[in-house]
Amino acid sequence: MRFEDPICFLLLVVLIGAWFLRERFFFRTTIRFSDVSQLKQISNKRTKWLSKVAMFLRFFILFLVVITLARPQEVLVEKEHSAEGVDIMMVVDVSQSMAAEDFKPDNRLAVAKQTIKSFVSRREADRLGLVVFGGEAFTQCPLTSDNTVLLNIIDQVSLGMAGDGTAIGMAIATAINRMKDSQAKSKVMILLTDGESNRGEIDPITAASLAEEMGIKIYTIGVGKEGGAKIPYIDPVMGKVYSSQMTYLDEAPLKEIAKKTNGRYFRATDSDTLQDIYDMIDTLEKTKIKTKLYREFHDYFPTLLMWIFALMLLELLITNVFLVIVP
Repeated sequence: MRFEDPICFLLLVVLIGAWFLRERFFFRTTIRFSDVSQLKQISNKRTKWLSKVAMFLRFFILFLVVITLARPQEVLVEKEHSAEGVDIMMVVDVSQSMAAEDFKPDNRLAVAKQTIKSFVSRREADRLGLVVFGGEAFTQCPLTSDNTVLLNIIDQVSLGMAGDGTAIGMAIATAINRMKDSQAKSKVMILLTDGESNRGEIDPITAASLAEEMGIKIYTIGVGKEGGAKIPYIDPVMGKVYSSQMTYLDEAPLKEIAKKTNGRYFRATDSDTLQDIYDMIDTLEKTKIKTKLYREFHDYFPTLLMWIFALMLLELLITNVFLVIVP
């Protein structure tokens, strides 16, 4: 709510002054008739009450006139958003080594999924997709702006769904294929793995060179504690047991991939550092959102005029019909 001409409220001072003067000087008892006994016979409480109502209406009408002159308006605001979105393809290792339980309170993949879902929930203006890989790589979700669909798909990601081994080069190539037609000004890939590349027809560095040519920035995340961790598996007789084989993370190619594509390499050794890494990437790849503000005004001037006109008719009706006026 706003007033177009608030200076008109100064007229209220005049109105209040008029009321004060009327009460102070014009209500003094004066003798204009020598005998008012006949008037007492027609006097009643209803007439006195209506007389006060009529007087009140006159001042209230004047008050509404002042308010109307001040032009009260309701402000209607509309916002128009335009965003220079970022296309982000998340590439996640789902090989069996991601079952290692050094990321409390769960295994590496479970913690990674929760962290990625938190990241996705904050990227409302972007298109995001998901590639999973093990010995093979395939697109789990193409680039989409529907975060709800993507979050549901992330929930369905499971260990070993892309076979044994780690085909990092194929994973990057698959993500590139999904981003090749992107018109976004910023194209980003987030590669998360805990192993060394030992599968696939495409070398990771060669795939990174292709990404560089297409203007795709790759952030690489190496997962796992220093020295590796034992991988659990289910034995048909013993139940859950741990393999004596330790996971091994080859950081050098991941660092080279990030450097070649103007990205960054991160090492996540627990769930907290993994969350911090995604928070940092979220900050580094901010979407530029432009907002235009449109303001419209709904004027109450016509409505107030109708009320003033109605109250004036009521005041005239009370004064000239219901009241007995003695000259």
